[in-house]
Amino acid sequence: LPPQFSGLLGTVYRRGNLSFTRDGNSLLSPVGNRISLFDLKNNKCETLPLATRLNIVCVGLSPDGSLAILIDEEGAALLVSLIGKCVIHQFYFHKPVHSVSFSPDGKKFVVTKDNLAYLYHAPGKKREFNAFVLDKTYYGPYDETTCIAWTDDSKCFAVGSKDMSTWVFGAERWANLIYYSLGGHKDVIVACFFEENSLDLYTISQDAALCVWQCDTELDGLKPMPPKDAAKKKKAEEDDEELLEEPKGEEIHGKADPSEEETRNKVKYSRVAKYFFNKEGDFNNLTAAAYHKKTHLLVTGFASGVFHLHELPDFNLIHSLSISDQRIASISINCTGDWIAFGCSGLGQLLVWEWQSESYVLKQQGHFNSMVSLAYSPDGQYIVTGGEDGKVKVWNTSSSFCFVTFTEHNSGVTAVTFTSTGYVVLSASLDGTVRAFDLHRYRNFRTFTSPRPSQFSCLAVDSSGEIVAAGSQDSFEIFIWSMQSGRLLDVLAGHEGPISSLSFNPMKCVLASASWDKTVKLWDMLDSWRTKETFIINSDVLVVAFRPDGKELAVAALNGQITFWDHDNAVQTGSIEGRHDLQMGRKELDKITAKQAAKGKSFTTLCYSADGQSILAGGLSKFVCIYNVKEQILMKKFEISCNHSLDAMEEYLDRRKMTEFGSMALIDEGGGGDEGVTIPLPGVKRGDMSYRHFKPEIRVTCVRFCPTGRSWAATTTEGLLLYSLDSGLIFDPFELDIDVTPSNIHKTLSQKEYTMAIVMAFKLNEKKLIQEVIEAVPSSEVDVVCSSLPDLYVEKLLEFLASAFESSCHLEFYLIWAHKLLMLHGQKLKTRSVKLLPVIQFLQKSIQRHFEDVSKLCEWNIYNIKYALAISQQRGMKRPAEETPGDEEELDSDSDYLM
Repeated sequence: LPPQFSGLLGTVYRRGNLSFTRDGNSLLSPVGNRISLFDLKNNKCETLPLATRLNIVCVGLSPDGSLAILIDEEGAALLVSLIGKCVIHQFYFHKPVHSVSFSPDGKKFVVTKDNLAYLYHAPGKKREFNAFVLDKTYYGPYDETTCIAWTDDSKCFAVGSKDMSTWVFGAERWANLIYYSLGGHKDVIVACFFEENSLDLYTISQDAALCVWQCDTELDGLKPMPPKDAAKKKKAEEDDEELLEEPKGEEIHGKADPSEEETRNKVKYSRVAKYFFNKEGDFNNLTAAAYHKKTHLLVTGFASGVFHLHELPDFNLIHSLSISDQRIASISINCTGDWIAFGCSGLGQLLVWEWQSESYVLKQQGHFNSMVSLAYSPDGQYIVTGGEDGKVKVWNTSSSFCFVTFTEHNSGVTAVTFTSTGYVVLSASLDGTVRAFDLHRYRNFRTFTSPRPSQFSCLAVDSSGEIVAAGSQDSFEIFIWSMQSGRLLDVLAGHEGPISSLSFNPMKCVLASASWDKTVKLWDMLDSWRTKETFIINSDVLVVAFRPDGKELAVAALNGQITFWDHDNAVQTGSIEGRHDLQMGRKELDKITAKQAAKGKSFTTLCYSADGQSILAGGLSKFVCIYNVKEQILMKKFEISCNHSLDAMEEYLDRRKMTEFGSMALIDEGGGGDEGVTIPLPGVKRGDMSYRHFKPEIRVTCVRFCPTGRSWAATTTEGLLLYSLDSGLIFDPFELDIDVTPSNIHKTLSQKEYTMAIVMAFKLNEKKLIQEVIEAVPSSEVDVVCSSLPDLYVEKLLEFLASAFESSCHLEFYLIWAHKLLMLHGQKLKTRSVKLLPVIQFLQKSIQRHFEDVSKLCEWNIYNIKYALAISQQRGMKRPAEETPGDEEELDSDSDYLM
């Protein structure tokens, strides 16, 4: 069965608004065209298995936390269930949407686009033909609308606009409040907020000014419109709608300067105060704001990366802090008012700040530029990535968080790898150094350099972790260092072009090097330091990879071919023509078609699967191909992205974007209101004149298979994508026959025929059923069951135990199973060690993770108990002498058992 998309690492925030969930413990963050859910209490991150067509610009979360509306750059919306993690409904708003917000009672939501506000009935709990039913359309602002705020009882909402005005509208027809326009600002309105259970309003503009508006009426003072007037208006609207092609709902037209007659007996607002943030003149551009009603806490973010905390309505500064040197794009406060989330789109930063203790709850940042390389640790727990920004980051695969970043390189990182121990990370860079990092102390403990400065393009380390090799782009040489001493051992010359790839044989100390000179050379490290063999390839060689058992070598060349070699006998054993499988997209400014462009494309990264039967290949395309090596056929193509905000996604150009003068993409529209200037004309002073809008091109820079064999990862333009076999419920029976049913399995189990029940459960292959059967076996019977289990099911049971360790709390019970299986079937398993290696590594990864957690806890408990004993003895609390030795023995035996 093909792996399913399971996670997005390496990118934590792109653009759009951040939203806390109802309980305040999780944070929704838009990442390109996907959405990530950060569980801040359990320190985990999950990317939902759904995607929009373009980058997400705004997210609306329902008050009960079960639904979310995701809207992309063109106004296409997805209604998503956060419980089922699936798309319920799709809707197209026809134009870009700036913001979306649910009413506090969850019955309605407002969408702002252009200079209008649209009020929709929120999707209910019942089934509907159309989930988005338009209720009212509000006219009033002259320019684009920017923000939305609701009153606590969902009776009214306010909308801010770029025309420097704020409009208060009634969600229902009130006799004394239909619309109200507020001025008082000299710049674009960034945010507006109602006070708790009140119509009093705060408005904040981009020039860092805050206006406090007081209303002469309470929320209870809003009077419903007399039924006669409402009936007349409704009839008039129904008559109008008969003539319209699509119903617009009820229309409310606001006026900026209504007549005296219209304002009589209506709600009135008065400005009671106006405050300015930039008294010192340091903060010129306010970009985001959030307000917590219960604690009266106002958080404002600026273009300089500074944020302020104020207490309203007195505008007392609580504190001011700089969290970035980039513009703060989004701010959100959780329901308790303790945690504040900040998103900086420039660097892709996501921060959650606990303001009372002044500490970070979460601090994550992806690679600023694209990721270039990745490597799995030997147990599959960690992934290391290297990027063009010169950073080396290590990620935890189970939590999806980066836990250490190394910034020692001065230029782009070209290759990263782990040593066989899993505690040392090596990275090669264009700055002319290869650095070794220690994952125990998080420091750079070795730096390898060449006699003359060279730009290193590739890196390899042998299976013992003692010999480090790096290939040079400019001097065409391979440098060999000793990890122990850090000394340069040798320089291997012989290639006549830049070295493109290096790979060590996992079983021997043989290095394979690929070069643009159309050759692959094998070097024996232990023999004579000379070339052992040279393979001539028809085209420039881009990448080489050894099979995990070291008996086969795969080579990808510039002509799009992947060739397989028996390197001991220097014989080619097979080849795959992969050029047509890459299926290139056409870039917006390409003069030639995608079909023609694909003829010159090739795979730039290769990796064998853990069992060596398949090979993964990726290149400058949105596809990753997986081939069967023996049959030399394409097994599956994974489309890594459907995000049309990236370039080279479509096979054909859109005719609607073509004019007689060429593509519309040639027109540089600038950055618009936020970063750049809309039209870069001479004399324009505001905005960054050097800002240019560009579309990153979709590409796969590196693919790697997990040593456990359960997942693979790819570094792409979108980030680090993980594909896993463990995600999703799939019915995958094994040797199923007519008698194998859940009821029969339960019957066999009740008769205490445990071995038979386990075999039947594996035939049905339902994880929950297997778990139920195995946990029903008494621990005293485990030995007997393991000895009578057929060989075919031993491997399947080991694989199940490895996955069960990750989530189960029955640690000792499953350890007994694993111990008995390995002791009783160890010799037979050894004969199939190459095939079983991924399963054993998966089991080791699961046990190692528990060992680390439990050992820390035990050490802490032993220390606490010893401390308590020492304190009690100091205070003269004498224990009976006969109890002391027994207690200590018990303590020691407990700690030994857990360790």
